[in-house]
Amino acid sequence: MEAIRQTVKVKNHKINITLPDTFNADEVDVIIMPSSREYTIPQWQIDEVRERTIEYFKNPKIALDFDEVMKEIEDGI
Repeated sequence: MEAIRQTVKVKNHKINITLPDTFNADEVDVIIMPSSREYTIPQWQIDEVRERTIEYFKNPKIALDFDEVMKEIEDGI
C-alpha cells in the first residue's frame, strides 16, 4: 500500500490534490482533518527518551537492531 500525505490549502471550501504519475489506483480513501503543525509531547515520553539516551551512552551495546526487533514483533514474541 502506498500512502501520500499532503498539506493543501483550502480555497472556497475546495481542495485540489495532484497525485504523482507513479501512483496507480482506481479508487482511494480520503481522510480530511484540520492541519496541526504544533505537536505536544507528553512529559513522560520526554523523560523516557532522556533516560534511554543516558543508558545508551553508558553502554551502546544495548542498542537493538531495528530489523531484528520488527521480525520479533512479526513472529509474535
